[in-house]
Amino acid sequence: MDGLIFALLGAVLIMAFGWTRSRYADFLAQSPEDYATGGPQFDVRRHLNGPLICEGVIFGPMGRVSSRFVGEFDCRWEGNTGTMDEVFTYCDGSQQTRAWSLTIGNDGKILARADDVEGDGTGQQTGSSVQLKYKFRLPEASGGHVLDTVDWMYLAPNGTIVNRSQFRKYGIKVAELVATMRPANTEMKEAA
Repeated sequence: MDGLIFALLGAVLIMAFGWTRSRYADFLAQSPEDYATGGPQFDVRRHLNGPLICEGVIFGPMGRVSSRFVGEFDCRWEGNTGTMDEVFTYCDGSQQTRAWSLTIGNDGKILARADDVEGDGTGQQTGSSVQLKYKFRLPEASGGHVLDTVDWMYLAPNGTIVNRSQFRKYGIKVAELVATMRPANTEMKEAA
């Protein structure tokens, strides 16, 4: 009986440690204020504007790469209101499209809408970063689950955007995405 109690206590402590770590010392612990003084300044209207190329990988729940993709984006702005059309081509040949409607407040707050997003996404551009939170609905072919999503975009000194996103269901990370975004007219060097 004592062994069972110690095993249960150990399991509870491990779960508490995991929750505490993810809440206060991991990806979810970041806040826009952490990047307020960093430069260069990320202006969504400037850096997510025109044709962009996005290249990335998606990691499954066990940390292994589950998919790779290339995205072609077309971003247009009229003042503080923008549209970002995305076309993704995955390593298996499948394609996915999304159209974002974005509004940027004078305080840097972001309102984001898309057909596969439940409700409104909200975010903040601060310093060299942008944070966006939303509920992403998977396609029916992938189960149709709604995942809590947190995107962080970081502006590199050369203007490339590095994106890291985590997708969670019931608080458990089920996928992670890492990608870069850059102007489509930027030349890529051929591999040697």
